[in-house]
Amino acid sequence: MARILLTARLFDAALEPLSGHEIFMPKPEGDLTTEEIGRLAASVDAMVCLPTDRISEQVFLSAPRLKVVATVSVGYDHVDVDAATRARVVVCNTPGILTESTADLAFGLIIAASRLMSASEQELRRGGWTKSRPDSYLGRDVHGATLGLVGYGRIGQAVARRAVGFSMHVIHHDVIPTGLPGYVAELDDLLREADVVSLHVPLMPATHHLIDARRLRLMKSTAVLVNTSRGPVVDEEQVAEALESGRLFAAGLDVYEHEPTVPPRLLAAPRLVLLPHIGSASFATRLGMARLATSATAEVLAGRRPANTVNPLVFSR
Repeated sequence: MARILLTARLFDAALEPLSGHEIFMPKPEGDLTTEEIGRLAASVDAMVCLPTDRISEQVFLSAPRLKVVATVSVGYDHVDVDAATRARVVVCNTPGILTESTADLAFGLIIAASRLMSASEQELRRGGWTKSRPDSYLGRDVHGATLGLVGYGRIGQAVARRAVGFSMHVIHHDVIPTGLPGYVAELDDLLREADVVSLHVPLMPATHHLIDARRLRLMKSTAVLVNTSRGPVVDEEQVAEALESGRLFAAGLDVYEHEPTVPPRLLAAPRLVLLPHIGSASFATRLGMARLATSATAEVLAGRRPANTVNPLVFSR
């Protein structure tokens, strides 16, 4: 029997693969510090964590029994994978399951931001809607617009499929040429052409502040920016400035650089839809992600290699 640390409460149905093991959950609502995780990890064989947990090198150095860390997320930049590999700890994530739900959310943000849904709802709630006027709440049409997808993996392609139903012209950029219709080799060219830019790239050094002041200036003043990938992919201060000055028409964000903190300037920015990182937040998707993480944990503990292993080099050592 292995001892497994859960950093937060998961669905009961997601715990079935861990049957027969001891499950240890010190704070059901989460919010463990990195220091607490490191201390608790010293006495466990496995850990199932969330993307808000920081699994640092020190955690691995303090956890001699640890065999696997499974994160209930696709992104794993919160886990020091190099340190895990050195410590011969398997790291697993949950790819694929959240593709369609995140694409739904991204397209919802495209519509909400383009049509100023958030701002107009707020106006209605505070009593500002007294009569309809021809120049009230004027947004941008989504149908027929050019959608520029930055990153063309599973989620980017799923958003492209949804765009077809809105008669959008879809173009895309990826660091690896796709050879598919609509591929744009230079990101700057895509930004100049697109009416809507939707970001679907992983977080890595090359994508940190990928959308910065210079690239925001390349976009049309009528354009809409949507980010459902990782918060640090955009320079939040520059997005706020572009909205304030009118150089960017609108934006929709579901992710932030220092979650769960949202900068005051973003909170005050006009024509901006803000969501609390809910891209995968449907019952079916969150359950599927949690179950994939616990299943991978059980696989490693049984001496097998899960397909969703992030650092397969561990198995060759």
